Amino acid sequence: MISVKNVSYTYMTGTPFEKTALKNISFDVAEGEVLAVAGHTGSGKSTLIQIVAGLIDLTQGSVTIDNLPVADKKIRRLVGIVFQYPEHQLFEETVESDIAFAPKNFGLSDAEISAQVEEAMRQVGLPAELKSVSPFELSGGQKRRVAIAGILALKPKYLILDEPTAGLDPLAKENLLKEIFGAVKKSGATIILVSHNMEDIARFANRVVVLAQGQILFVGTPRELFSREEILSRAGLEPPPITQLLSKLNLNQNALTLDEAEKIILKNFPRK
Repeated sequence: MISVKNVSYTYMTGTPFEKTALKNISFDVAEGEVLAVAGHTGSGKSTLIQIVAGLIDLTQGSVTIDNLPVADKKIRRLVGIVFQYPEHQLFEETVESDIAFAPKNFGLSDAEISAQVEEAMRQVGLPAELKSVSPFELSGGQKRRVAIAGILALKPKYLILDEPTAGLDPLAKENLLKEIFGAVKKSGATIILVSHNMEDIARFANRVVVLAQGQILFVGTPRELFSREEILSRAGLEPPPITQLLSKLNLNQNALTLDEAEKIILKNFPRK
């Protein structure tokens, strides 16, 4: 379990540029859960996930991961983080060597590395014949998959995804999300999904933490969130298209999927 307690963070303390990014943040992430962190630009999402991943030193509050303080070096094997546009971090000569880079740094044997590279490629839908290809010869979507596979090859118990489909076309986005969530959830890993896309959150998240100006506005299920128009408005977030459609039809109900929306519409507007 990840436990975040009373975390606050201020950049450039004591200077004219001092800025408070987080104010007294507390929440837990249960094992096997998909927790979404949602908020507009500047809400504190990026600072929060970097603290949880141990990339920014804590100044106030505490973060524990499986009862270990976040500063403990052991958590580096527990937590993997995929930043926006992770393909910008590719640098090896082949797809295989790029995916294998992190496992090598943790001292795995050649056999273990090879097995985990192959599994990670399967998880993100990369064909085995791309192993010897330069990652820089791939399409944008394939590069993204290589970068994500490099994190999955570590077999993290906790995976943080920061807008993992940013910049992808709709089809590439849809395929990547299905593959990531299908494979990672089968492995039993816990996911923190950072996103402002309410449609993705509706489909994949068990719970949502909504941030605005460094503070928590809401913690609950996506269905509960979509019934709170004032929270979405304060956070600068748009409800999913199906929620907007039901609202325009004056139907005071929430749907997380198209099937749910169809049933609600047919119930209220039966075919003649």
